[in-house]
This record gives sequence, C-alpha cells and structure tokens, in this order.
Amino acid sequence: MYDFAVIGGGIVGLSTARSLLQQFPDNRVLLLEKEAQWAQHPTGRNSGVIHSGIYYQPGSLQATFARNGNRSMVDFCRQHGIRHDVCGKIIVATEPHELPMLERLYRRGLANGMGVTRIGPEQAKEIEPHVNCLGGILVPTTGIVCYPSVCEALAEELRVRGAIPTLNTKVLKLEERFSSVVLETNQGSFESRIVINCAGLHSDRLARFDSNESARIVPFRGEYFELKSERRYLVKNLIYPVSGIAGHPNVDQAIGTFYVQFAGDSAVYHVPGGSFAMRFTSGGLAPTPDGQGGFFLDGTFELAIVEATGSYQGLVGGHNHMVDRLHQRADGSFDEYCFCFIRPA
Repeated sequence: MYDFAVIGGGIVGLSTARSLLQQFPDNRVLLLEKEAQWAQHPTGRNSGVIHSGIYYQPGSLQATFARNGNRSMVDFCRQHGIRHDVCGKIIVATEPHELPMLERLYRRGLANGMGVTRIGPEQAKEIEPHVNCLGGILVPTTGIVCYPSVCEALAEELRVRGAIPTLNTKVLKLEERFSSVVLETNQGSFESRIVINCAGLHSDRLARFDSNESARIVPFRGEYFELKSERRYLVKNLIYPVSGIAGHPNVDQAIGTFYVQFAGDSAVYHVPGGSFAMRFTSGGLAPTPDGQGGFFLDGTFELAIVEATGSYQGLVGGHNHMVDRLHQRADGSFDEYCFCFIRPA
C-alpha cells in the first residue's frame, strides 16, 4: 500500500509529489499519469514564461506565490542544469491613454518588490530595436523556460527519492474503503491511504468518481503565433502591451476596465480608448448548464468586427477568436474568459 497517490503528471502533480517526499521522506509515494510523457497538457502547452507577479495586488497571496515561485523555479533550473533565461520583459504603452495605466502598473511593481524600472522610447529601442512606444517598464525578474524539461527533472528527482512515477496509467475508477482508496487503472489496481487529484483540466471528471458532481472546470486558453524564421529578428525577448489581452481575468481594475454588452448575435466591447462591435460568424450562445439564467460561449467562436471607435478603428474588417468558455451569470458578472485580436491584413 502507498501512503500517497498523486494523479496527474503536469507540473502541479509532480511538484506535489516532490513536496510530499520532502515533508515525509519515509512515506511511499505513487504518481500516475495517463499520457506517454510528462507535461502533455497545460504545463507543456503555454508561453513558457517564468512570471514575475507584477500584475497582482501587493500583499495578496497571488503576489506572494508568484514572487516566491519565480525565485524557486530559477533555483530549481540552476540546480538541475535546465536551460532557462531570466531575460526580463518590457511592458509598453503605445497610446497616450495607456500612460496612466503604465504608471499604476509601475507603482504596483515597486510595491511587489520587482525592481522595475521606467524606460522611455529610446531605452525601449535599445532593448527591443523594433518596438515603437511612448514609454515602458522593464521587469528584470521575468524569464523563459521549457516546462516539459522541468517536469522531466522533477520525475527523475522523484525516482531518486524512491517515489514511483508511472506513465501510460489512466485512472478508471476510485473505490473508497475504510482507511484507504483503491485506484483501478488500465495497468491494474493500486491502493493508497491518501489520493491527491492533480489532474488539471480532467480533475472534475476524477472528482465524479468520488461522487462529487458539483466540481466543474471552466477552462480557457491562449492562441499562439510563431514568427517565421526570417522575421525572428523583430523580437529579441518578451514584449507585453500595457493593457494585455483586453478582459483577461488576471488584469484587474487598477490596470483597465472592460465590459461587454450582448444583444442577439452581436456584442459591443467597451474598453479604454474606445469600443468595438462584433457579430458572430461561427458559433453562438448556448444556455448555461447551471440554470441561473446566464449563457456560455463554449468552444472556439469567431466574431467579425463590424464597427469601432477611438483607437480601435483599425480593427474593423478583422476578427476576434473567442476561446473556450465565456460565462455570464444572471447578475451580469463573468466567469473566466480569454480572447485575442487578429487585425485585418
């Protein structure tokens, strides 16, 4: 029998197993991953950024965890010889109305102990020669890393410490007994005193094995574009717009405001510096499954930009991919969402 069974071979599951062995070195730890390699889902499908935590409210747990996680990730990479680069990032304002937002973000970075620096247009060009901006912030602690490589190192460390990290093992059923849980898998049965669910986007499905019908994952994702090899000189490292992706849930009201009005098959977005109207060209609204009178955008939807004001006039004729789920509750508030612009050619 195992003392702990961790389900999920992304960075959360692997680091959870590592932490358990650090706290309880004599315990038996099993880690189960259904894929043939580690980090095959969100851990290996992201921007690869070691974030600084600049956007979070100073003193919040988010800010503390991000700052500590940044340092511990860099330390782990150094200890295990994992290729990484603390290259820093610049956050730039390209419109006059973004400068107050940039200043608030700069003060937030100072309050979060980031060692951020204001930079002007000339300094920004010294860092990123092809950036045109009115001003910016240099965040020196941001970095980049290959997270699947981090996970490979974590798995190897688990093996050395005596844990059993197992690939190609899908949990099919959980059977709770008096003082243990039996995990039925495609590779046989395992018994453990404690089971820890770190299955990411599949964690709600595993929770249902334990009769927890209320757990529900509301995922969102980003869209990534790769520069052609002959154009990679345009970007050296990390460049962020001050307002980020409009409406991203991690950018709060201290940085910018964003709200949406829906009517039939169209939507009007009100954002700093103007607004723009869209109409669904694929996909559409679906009733929310919680019966609370809201709706979901579930899946990937495309909306054509048909009208715009202020600094968004150049978007007319382009389109916007609405990614995964946008859930409006009956009270008008929103759950998680994420989208990206594609400007007209």
